[in-house]
Amino acid sequence: MTTSGRPAEQDRSRPRRPRTAARGRSREDVGWVKAHGGSGATSLAEALGGVDVGARWPEPARGEPYRIALVGRTSASGLRSVSQALGALKDGKAPQGLELLSVVLVADAPGRLPLTLLRHIRVLRSVARVHRVPWIPAWRTDSRMSHIPRQLVTLARLVGSDVFGEGAVS
Repeated sequence: MTTSGRPAEQDRSRPRRPRTAARGRSREDVGWVKAHGGSGATSLAEALGGVDVGARWPEPARGEPYRIALVGRTSASGLRSVSQALGALKDGKAPQGLELLSVVLVADAPGRLPLTLLRHIRVLRSVARVHRVPWIPAWRTDSRMSHIPRQLVTLARLVGSDVFGEGAVS
């Protein structure tokens, strides 16, 4: 997190280039905001479309997306970064007119989370809608997914993406 309150800095089954704020921006797209570097925002933008705005808040007054998803990993430091970004958003340190669709937590490793991290997620859920994305091995190896996790289909619906179509199953 910077002192200004801004966050600090693929689905491979369907190749897509994420649209950045510099190209293809639209107020109707979803802006994927990184709470920290390595959050998974780029992979989500590639998988579901939208604009990977990086480690800053989009500015709707400039035509950038007003609907945002704040993305972080499920590690302790990732959850702290998400908490700080949510605090900045709540305290008005982000541009006016942003609509937080969800906090998207991308698994930092396969397997179950420790209880301490689950408790932190419970606190996040008390202040914002939280959507969890499981560990996706294909993203690590830059290969094609053998199946589409149910959580990605649900997230696609939330952000208004039809990338996986109506018949997608996990």
